[in-house]
Amino acid sequence: MTKLYWSFPWLEIFFIVFCLITLVQLFYYGWFFRRLAWYSALVQTYPSTHEVIVVNHNSQDDTRFLLDEFKKTFKGLHIVNLEHEAIGIPGKKYPLSMGIKEARYEIVLLTDADCIPASEFWMQKMQDGYDKGIEVVLGYGAYKRAPGVLNKIIRFDTFHTALQYLSYALAGQPYMGVGRNLSYKKDVFLRNKGFSAINHVPGGDDDLFINKVATRANTAIVIDKDTFTLSDPKKNFGEWFRQKARHYTTAKYYKPRHKFLLGLYSTSHILFYPLLIVSLFYDWRVALSLYGIRLIVQGLIFHKTMRRLGEEDLFPWWWLLDIWMFAYYLIFSSTIWKKPRQNWK
Repeated sequence: MTKLYWSFPWLEIFFIVFCLITLVQLFYYGWFFRRLAWYSALVQTYPSTHEVIVVNHNSQDDTRFLLDEFKKTFKGLHIVNLEHEAIGIPGKKYPLSMGIKEARYEIVLLTDADCIPASEFWMQKMQDGYDKGIEVVLGYGAYKRAPGVLNKIIRFDTFHTALQYLSYALAGQPYMGVGRNLSYKKDVFLRNKGFSAINHVPGGDDDLFINKVATRANTAIVIDKDTFTLSDPKKNFGEWFRQKARHYTTAKYYKPRHKFLLGLYSTSHILFYPLLIVSLFYDWRVALSLYGIRLIVQGLIFHKTMRRLGEEDLFPWWWLLDIWMFAYYLIFSSTIWKKPRQNWK
């Protein structure tokens, strides 16, 4: 009596999936990310009449007195003192709304209190993004260089996020901005009733608002190095993890097409390296060839984009940091579904 044994071709299936995942990754680099690497824009110069608005949000120290002293020297300083919290509006959307409504001019340029512009041309050159029909301008908010692995991880994460949201904007799919360096017209803020649609979310004053109002026709980017802002990065992994976890809780509110595009990219990144290892046991020549093609394409785009964003010192480490992104996506994937904390610091 002859017995027939049937086995499922798992290795072949994993290999085919690996090939498909590699094609997905190459699609993102070829369709989206190359746009930022080879982006060029016409530089103009707009005369700038400006004011600096500082919102003092219920401070309990000597901030009010310090700002009053600054006012004596800087006549263009506009101080908005808020002494009460807005019930049911967590985060910084209430003070931001008050500051924007108090603005005398149409173009609003936003940054955080712990950020500094990279040059004295920040305001002037961010205005270069405004052309006919443009209502939203996205900038790059970098973190300062410092020794240590954590600094490289934080800055690579910031670069990688910018690679996505700036490239998506160039491809006509703007989905977020960063409050450290963001500009939009006062009219687009008032026309969309400010943050009223997202007041229940602790964050989202930058990414969710941009996700709502930005379109293919009304959004531009500015990546001149004079327009960058710089912030101090977190000093330990725990603080950075809490910061990133808070940011990721807003992603569930993105438009469906943006959630699909971002989800497909992150999923392909998670699957790429495990499937590469498995595929080596099926056909190591083809597996390594596909890995090499991805490596070359990714390296070329990373090199050009890192130079443009002033992160060129990260390039020698990019291949290792890319492997780290596998763990990064696994670590932070659960935070997307968690209920955000209601307090803000």
